[in-house]
Amino acid sequence: MNIYIIIPAHNEEDCIALMLESLVNQTLLPKKVVVVNDHSTDNTQLIIDGFSSKNNWLESISIQSSKEHIPGSKVINAFYKGFETLDKNYDIICKFDADIILPKNYLESLVALFNTDSKVGIAGGLAYINKGNQWIYETIASKNHVRGPFKAYRKECFQDIGGLKASIGWDSMDVMLAQYYGWVVKTDKLLKVKHLKPTGKTYHKSSKYLQGEALYKMRSGLPLTILSALKSAISKRSFLYFKNTVLGYIKSKNKNIEPLVTVEQGKFIRKLRWEGVRKKIKI
Repeated sequence: MNIYIIIPAHNEEDCIALMLESLVNQTLLPKKVVVVNDHSTDNTQLIIDGFSSKNNWLESISIQSSKEHIPGSKVINAFYKGFETLDKNYDIICKFDADIILPKNYLESLVALFNTDSKVGIAGGLAYINKGNQWIYETIASKNHVRGPFKAYRKECFQDIGGLKASIGWDSMDVMLAQYYGWVVKTDKLLKVKHLKPTGKTYHKSSKYLQGEALYKMRSGLPLTILSALKSAISKRSFLYFKNTVLGYIKSKNKNIEPLVTVEQGKFIRKLRWEGVRKKIKI
């Protein structure tokens, strides 16, 4: 299988050498890697150049986008700048972050996951963060969910879902759309990916309403939005998070923002999410 990887990067001099080193040391090397240097003002490009000069499958491009880390849109827009430089001869397309360290067998294990079933459309490992000098599971998602920092897609699945949406919540929307089109999402729980920057660490304060906006864009409906916001608020111990998420949904509805999924897709997503709620409360 031909594996193509796109890595958006913005001021990642503290992490990207570790990430690229973990790629160079893979038991199965990728066919092509494009690092998209998005307006970095530190030594990110110098580090990338050091790796690309020694590995002919690795290259980089530089773009100038917004300096603000707006969840979803910034990273996906950078992803597509890299995607535009690639040919279509891939079997697996990956969107990786610059702040992760992959286990040596990550790409080889990805291929094994895809080979277990021709309907596996999205695959990956699990994220671990450093707390007290111990790498512990980053408990913001189910262990059956493939996280955004190290996501891999079978080409046909990627095409079916219409690629990645430039919005916060893209890495939930893609999974649900994949299931809508009959694809399977699979994780290898033995693949422990070190996530050097915990999720949300670099988000700008202006993003506080975007989670609610994302739920509106995927046609979640207000009841599911309230439940989702409540669950996350309890986890974060923040009533303000709950308030802002619900307000973000309402503001989006009042502005009549265009959803990112069709009516039928939205119906499927709501059904899928309600089934998840019922399973958790054992109805």
